[in-house]
Amino acid sequence: MSALESLTVGDIVAERTVHVTREALVRYAGASGDFNPIHYRDDIAAAVGLPGVLAHGMLTMGLAVQTIVSWLGDSGRVLEYGVRFTRPVVVDPETGAQVTVVAKVGAVDEGAARIDLTVSHGDSTVLGKAQVRVRTA
Repeated sequence: MSALESLTVGDIVAERTVHVTREALVRYAGASGDFNPIHYRDDIAAAVGLPGVLAHGMLTMGLAVQTIVSWLGDSGRVLEYGVRFTRPVVVDPETGAQVTVVAKVGAVDEGAARIDLTVSHGDSTVLGKAQVRVRTA
């Protein structure tokens, strides 16, 4: 039996903290085509009532699932992935932002498991109901 086939509900299977910088936001904007100025201009973010420049939601979502892909060693094992965007990740121009991901087994079925992600920035959970279904067999 492989390690994936012996998962138990409650097991923490992966953890990591990612440092997000303004440079990373620019790179992501170029790769994704999302050039909304709230992701790189403090004045625009402030003008629309935001607390600062925000990381792209899809960037945060991608960083979170990469934690699982690294643990699995095979992105083809990911069957489903979904999140709710609950709070923004504000990226300071000097210090950036730390995004922490903790992956815990939430359910185990025959041939698959649900991995629940807790994705936080500071004291806030930034992705709600972040769940990844993975193939275990």
